Amino acid sequence: MKKTIAVLLAATAMTSAAQAEGLTRIATVPLDGEITGLFQHGTDLFFNVQHPSDALNGKFNKATVGVVSNVNWEAGVSAVPADEETKSSVVTSLGDYQVLIQEGDKGVAGIIKSVAGEELMISNDPDFNGFIPTADNAGFLFTNWENRPGGMSRAAVSRAENGEWSVGDIEMVDFSKVGGTWVNCFGTVSPWGTPLTSEELYFDETAEWNNPEYKEIEDNKMLASYLGHYPNPYNYGFIVEITDPAGTPTPVKRTALGRMSHENSVVMPDNKTAYTTSDGTGQPFFKFVADAEGDLSVGTLYAAKLTQLADKGAEAATTAFDVEWIELGHASQDEIAGWVADYDGITLEDHKAGETNYITDAQVAEWAEGKAADNRVAFLESIKAAAAKGATAEFRKMEGVNINYEAAKDGSVPFMYVAMSEVSKTMSDGEGDIDVAENKCGVVYEMELDASFNVSKMVPVVAGHGYDKDAAVNQCSVDGISNPDNILVRANGQVVIGEDTGNHENNALWLWTKGQQS
Repeated sequence: MKKTIAVLLAATAMTSAAQAEGLTRIATVPLDGEITGLFQHGTDLFFNVQHPSDALNGKFNKATVGVVSNVNWEAGVSAVPADEETKSSVVTSLGDYQVLIQEGDKGVAGIIKSVAGEELMISNDPDFNGFIPTADNAGFLFTNWENRPGGMSRAAVSRAENGEWSVGDIEMVDFSKVGGTWVNCFGTVSPWGTPLTSEELYFDETAEWNNPEYKEIEDNKMLASYLGHYPNPYNYGFIVEITDPAGTPTPVKRTALGRMSHENSVVMPDNKTAYTTSDGTGQPFFKFVADAEGDLSVGTLYAAKLTQLADKGAEAATTAFDVEWIELGHASQDEIAGWVADYDGITLEDHKAGETNYITDAQVAEWAEGKAADNRVAFLESIKAAAAKGATAEFRKMEGVNINYEAAKDGSVPFMYVAMSEVSKTMSDGEGDIDVAENKCGVVYEMELDASFNVSKMVPVVAGHGYDKDAAVNQCSVDGISNPDNILVRANGQVVIGEDTGNHENNALWLWTKGQQS
């Protein structure tokens, strides 16, 4: 039977009407594993098992990149795991899950080395997958490895007529020429066929970057080990485009999209507008509009200002928001590169307690007042810039954002979806633009695209429920989502939702069908 949850069907100017619509569990993954890497190619669905328990017996005690070929989207529900075997495996109603790559395969996959060639770690955190075809049944599968420093693998893959995939050579993309990457998270493939990998910076307070006493300074030291010198913070926190993906994959940091904890970005069918989410607490939602189609190197950055369409403390599952956009600034990569270079060479030894070697809060305020000499604040401290300009910097755990490109282009599915893994803290603190009731299980929002691919409203359509903090396992109901993360939109409008949760014993993959009644 179909699993259902409370969703929002429609919103008037000030009211919302909640109704139950169709949600189907279509897969579960092994204990401690997170579902990442959602990517559809033809009739096949790629997804990963990130950081499963290494205490499991069997083949799924390693991080895994895999695929279900010839997916049966009508197969129905995948049951909640009830025994050791199903709790320790990938179980799906969609078809057979094929293991393609596991951490360390061929002495390459997920192995992150320094610029000097020293092995730093073997990652068990595969995230984004993007398939780049080179022939009818062959191509390259790009996979993020979400660490500090980050990584990305490129695997030559081919598909037999029966749907069986084979893996050839695997290599790790060389990020040394861009100073490495930081926490390569989710991503998308651009309309012009280049992977867009996301640096999830998770370092909002740059003043602490070179503080030897900072609680997470070891991560920075690991990045220094990768580089051979102490890193410049303003080199990290960007969307990275992999140019020439079928030849010599070459990373280019698209700094004009802003610096933040990028979960991922998605380019609209005008090939100019891109939306990007920043993961964490107290985060804005961003939009970028390029000057020219197919070129993310120069353009204008915006941040969203929300108006809540319900009383303070209203249920997150039934509360919509109006959205307007505040311009932060226009810049090119060349301009931004000059601003970044101003902070090269700063080390741990330069830190003085109570001071900062980087952009100060006073400089942010000066920029917001229009008194700054340049726009560096908008592109190097984008989160602070958005807040200073009056945008809504209150989102809590804003994760994947996505569309179906062709269906958005022809207008058959004119919607973008975004996952809010957890609605709490700055979204539920009684202050600011957003003040809804806490939902620890998360919400997925729908945003309608207009003819210019702008969005002006966020409407909740899927929400987790039944949170019980005292439950030994499954603190969120197993009949609903828990901490949604990756999002994939199908050509027929169905939305595939992957979980990153500790509130389900086994993370689940869900299929939501708009308008389907239980």
